[in-house]
Formats: sequence, structure tokens, C-alpha cells
Amino acid sequence: MKIYTKTGDIGETSLFGGRRVSKSELRIESYGTVDELNSWIGLLRDVNTNESERELLKEIQDRLFTVGSSLAADPENDKLKTPDLHEADVELLEKGIDGMDEVLEELRHFVLPGGHVFVSYCHIARTVCRRAERLAVALHHQEAVHPLSIKYLNRLSDYLFTLSRKMAHDLKAEEVKWLPRK
Repeated sequence: MKIYTKTGDIGETSLFGGRRVSKSELRIESYGTVDELNSWIGLLRDVNTNESERELLKEIQDRLFTVGSSLAADPENDKLKTPDLHEADVELLEKGIDGMDEVLEELRHFVLPGGHVFVSYCHIARTVCRRAERLAVALHHQEAVHPLSIKYLNRLSDYLFTLSRKMAHDLKAEEVKWLPRK
């Protein structure tokens, strides 16, 4: 199988199910952003030295493929079978957040992204996750998106924010509080 098919050369692509659509459609932008997020998660997994966090990041990547396949599926083809998210997937993120929160100082201020390059990668992944969530919500206003996909992306951005704080803690990097001018 060749990696190039030339079928997208005129600005169209196929949804899962075969229907051709413009590459500029919101559905394509939505699952493309989930793919971008998955790449950032892969980078986080590569720079993370904590084995349990690395394993959870790998599982998150798998779930993002699930979200992406759901978003890439032709909503007009009701015979398609795509992998399912489960409420337990969201709960796993919540458990990860709670575990990291046990070692972190209570958050009393907004935090400026940065402090260490790995922490910055985490913040970039968080903001890409928020964009993916916004796109999925916008798509949901046009046609059905599984609500659990939106919930998962929302919780994942919380997880990534908490992971950025945990990485700063582990790396002994300064967590810079945002203190607005008066």
C-alpha cells in the first residue's frame, strides 16, 4: 500500500465510511486537531521519566485514536462500527489528576506556562487539547458528536494542566504565578 494516493490533491478527503468531503470541513479540522494533540502526547511520553505517567500517556494516545475515529466517521453511515470510549476512561484521567494533586501545593493562582522545556511541552499539549475540545463542541452544534468524546477532551485538558504542575514539581522548576497588575 502506497502512502500517497493522490486522491486528496484537489482538497478533498474521505471520511471513515467513504464519503468525500472538503479538507476544510469542521469535522476534518476537529479530528486533525485530535491527531495533532496525539503527537504532542507522544512527545510528552518521550520526555517523561516517570514510568506510570508514561504508561498512562500511552493509554491516552490510544483513547485519542478512539476519539479521532469517532470524529472521522461519516455521520450519515449508521452501519459503521468505531471503537467506544467508556466512562471509565474519563475516571482514569480523574484518578491520575487526584494522584498528582496529592503531592502538589494547592493551586491559589493562575500559572504562567513555562519553567522548563518539558513543562512547556505539557502546556502546549493542554492548549491543543482545549482547541480540539472547542472544535468538537462546534461540530456538535452542526451534527452529532458523541458526548463522551467532548467530556474526555475536557478532562484530558485538566489532566495535562495537572501534569504540567507535577512535572514542574518533579523537575524542581519554578511555577510562576500570574499576579495581575493593579
